[in-house]
Amino acid sequence: MIPMIWIILALPVWAWRGTVGDAQSNERRVVAHIPGDIIIGALFSVHHQPTADKVHERKCGSVREQYGIQRVEAMLHTLDRINADPRILPNISLGCEIRDSCWHSAVALEQSIEFIRDSLVSSDEAEVGGGPRCADPAATPMRGKKPIVGLIGPGSSSVAIQVQNLLQLFNIPQIAYSATSMDLSDKSLYKYFMRVVPSDAQQARAMVDIVKRYNWSYVSAIHTEGKNSTLSVCLSVFRSVFLSVFLSVFLSVFLSVFLSVFLSVCLSVCLSVCLSVSLSVFLSSFCLSFCLSFC
Repeated sequence: MIPMIWIILALPVWAWRGTVGDAQSNERRVVAHIPGDIIIGALFSVHHQPTADKVHERKCGSVREQYGIQRVEAMLHTLDRINADPRILPNISLGCEIRDSCWHSAVALEQSIEFIRDSLVSSDEAEVGGGPRCADPAATPMRGKKPIVGLIGPGSSSVAIQVQNLLQLFNIPQIAYSATSMDLSDKSLYKYFMRVVPSDAQQARAMVDIVKRYNWSYVSAIHTEGKNSTLSVCLSVFRSVFLSVFLSVFLSVFLSVFLSVFLSVCLSVCLSVCLSVSLSVFLSSFCLSFCLSFC
């Protein structure tokens, strides 16, 4: 059964549907909102990317029951713990507004515009001292909402770069939790960006330090296909310290699974043959060694 995302008994969570996107897609996305003195925005990939035939409509895929929901619940739980402890922020409550990025740049930018729109509307209301209003009498009146003080996410480096390009125009800080691209380390380009994970370069240097510590001279790099920025940086760092890289094997996700299944079946069959046949201790040891080396 799919876990319930938005029902949290410990927190007064408001959930509503706001129409975003164009008339062609008419996509409606769920937004989680917790009221507070300070509002923190968040972009989590609660759904998978739009399928190929739905990209132009920006219709997200199925729910990410583990990756997406866990991050939403983690943020809600963290805010609950902070607000429950008067020693952390006395007389101040933290709230949040969580939107779905669907691990897709177009959707993430769309949701970022909603954050910015709320900030601009709040600024206009503060200037005139009035309540919520609409320029179009036929439009639905907007609920007055506090602007976000910063944004957490999104997870993808490529998506985070595009979101940062938009947010920094409005001086909105962004903190990423899994974006590792080296490009984001350039403060002259992304001056409002921060992250809580090491960049690809730092991860590569850590790998090199391990190799140097154990005096390894042969390195095999096995990774799934896609944008392997971490591996690219790692290879360049290896070459810079005169280590020999002999093999870089590019495996698709399917091939990786197939290889692991093949090795387990091969090893099981080979070991069964060695143990079932009456052999001397020496021959049995040789047979087992052959299995381990072959499989």
